Amino acid sequence: MLHATLIKGSFQDSVTLMVLSRDLSQAPHVNRVSVMMGTPANKDVFRETGLWHPALEAATPNDLCVVVDCDDPDPAVAEQVAAELKERLARMARDRRASGYAVARSWRRARQLLPDANIALVSVAGHYAAEPTRQALEDGCHVMMFSDNVSYEQELELKSIARDKGLIVMGPDCGTAIVNKAPLAFANRVPAGPIAIVGASGTGIQELGSQIARLGGGITHAIGLGGRDLSERIGGISALTALDMVARDPDSRVVAFVSKPPAPTVRTRIFERMRALGKPVVALFLGERPSRRVFGNVHLAGTLDEAAALAVELAAADAQAARLPNVCGRGVCGLYTGGTLAAEAALLLAETLDLAPDASHDEGYMLRAGGHRIIDLGDDAYTRGRPHPMIDPTLRSDMIRGLADDPAYGVLLLDIVLGFGGHRDPAGEAAAAVAAMRAARCDSAPIVVIATVTGTAADPQDRGSQIAKLEEAGIFVADSVRAAVLLAVRAITPTAPSSSEPPDLLRAEPAVVNIGLRGFADDLSANGVRVVHQQWEPVAGGNPRLQRLVALMQ
Repeated sequence: MLHATLIKGSFQDSVTLMVLSRDLSQAPHVNRVSVMMGTPANKDVFRETGLWHPALEAATPNDLCVVVDCDDPDPAVAEQVAAELKERLARMARDRRASGYAVARSWRRARQLLPDANIALVSVAGHYAAEPTRQALEDGCHVMMFSDNVSYEQELELKSIARDKGLIVMGPDCGTAIVNKAPLAFANRVPAGPIAIVGASGTGIQELGSQIARLGGGITHAIGLGGRDLSERIGGISALTALDMVARDPDSRVVAFVSKPPAPTVRTRIFERMRALGKPVVALFLGERPSRRVFGNVHLAGTLDEAAALAVELAAADAQAARLPNVCGRGVCGLYTGGTLAAEAALLLAETLDLAPDASHDEGYMLRAGGHRIIDLGDDAYTRGRPHPMIDPTLRSDMIRGLADDPAYGVLLLDIVLGFGGHRDPAGEAAAAVAAMRAARCDSAPIVVIATVTGTAADPQDRGSQIAKLEEAGIFVADSVRAAVLLAVRAITPTAPSSSEPPDLLRAEPAVVNIGLRGFADDLSANGVRVVHQQWEPVAGGNPRLQRLVALMQ
C-alpha cells in the first residue's frame, strides 16, 4: 500500500535525498521509501517505478515528496517515516550551520560573501543547470558543471559565452577537476608536480592522476571537459581553452590529455593545438592503437598506465633539461655496446624526429639520417680481431675522443652494461674518454653526454658506484633508453620560455561558489579552499522562461 506526504517549501539536493531514501527504507514494516523533489522529471520517476500517488499531482519543484510502500494500510507507519525524515532534516540543518563556511540563498549574496570568487561548481539537476551557469559566466567566473542531462544546445551556448569571455566551462557531466589543489567534485589528493592533466574522461583523469602519484610524480592541475566536449556538435571548445591555459602556465611543464575517441575533425583540431603548445604532451585517446607513437612534442599512449609512466618520464627529462647547457651542434651520436639498446635508441629517435632507421645496418649503423647516427659497436664489423666492446671498450673510447673534431654533434648517447664477463669499470672508461673529448673541444662546442646503466647493485661493478662515476664526470644518467632519447631531443631542440601571462584560473587562489550538492562544499572547506555554498532551489516554479526574467530583475 502506498502512502504519500508532501513537505512544502523544503528543497534538498538529490544526493541527500537518495541517502535518506535508502536509510528510511530500513524502517520496520516498510518495503520501500522514496524521497524526491516534486519536479516533472521526478514525478515521471515515481510513475515509472510504481510509486505514483495522486497526492503528488499538487507537488511543485520546491516541495518534498515522500512515498512509503508498506503492507500496513494504517497511515501511522507513513507518519512515523515522515517524522523521522523531518528530524533527520533538522539535524542536517544544525550540522550545516556549524560547517564553518557561509551559506547564501542567491548568487548575488554568494558574491557579496566571496567577492573574489573565480569558480562556480554547479551540481543542480540538469534541467535547471544552464541558468546558474550562465549567471556565473556573465559575472566573470569559470564554471565546473557536474550536472548532467544538459542539452547540446545549452552546452554549446554556455561554452561559446565562456570562450568569448576568456573563461572555461568544465562540463556538463564533468566528474572531476583539481585547480590549484582545490578538489572539485570527485577528486583525489594528488601530490604537486609539473604535470597538467586535461581530459574528457572523469575516471580517466582520476586514474591517470593516481598512477602519476604512485610513480612518484605530481600534478599542477586537472581540468575536466565533460564527456561531449570533443563531439562534432561541441567542437572541443573547452579542450582548446584548457590546452591554451596550460600552455601559458609556467608550472605545467608536461601535459597529459585523456579522452574517449573524439570526432575526427575535432581530433585533428586538438592534435594541431597540441603540436603548437611548445611543451611535451602525452595524448591518450582511449581505444585507439596508433601505429606511430611520437609526433614531435606529442607522444601517443595506448593505455592509462602507459600515459602516466610516459608523463612522469617526460617530467623527469624536463627537470634534467633545466641543467642542460646550450649546445651548438644539433646532431645526436649514439655509441652503443648493446645491439638491442642501439636498436631501441635508433627507433625512438627516428620516430621522434620523423626519420627512417637504417634498413641494412651496414657497419652496425642503426640510424644514419638527418645528421644523426646510432651505431651498434657489437656488430661483426667491430669485433673482428678484437674483444666485444662490453669486454674491452677501447674502440668506443677512441670514437668518443674522436668527437672532439666533430662539433656538429651536440649530444652523445652511451650505454653502460654491467655483469659477469664484462669490463670491470665501464663507467670509469667512458668518463675518462668523455673528459678527454671535452677538453679537446673546449667551451666553444659543448656536448651533452647521456648514459643508461644496465645492471644491478649485486653485479660485480655495482650499479650505484658506476652511476656515481658518470655523474661526477658531468654525464647525465637516464633511467631507460626512452628517457635518454627524450632528454637528447630536448637538448637539441631547446624550448623558449613563455612570456605570456598565466591564466587567472591557474594563477589565482581558488575561491568557489558551490551551487547544488552540499557535500562538495564540505570537501572544499575541509581542504582549506574558501567556499560559499549557495542553497539553490528552483525559482518561479521551475519555469525556465520565468527564471530568466527573475535573473534579469536581480
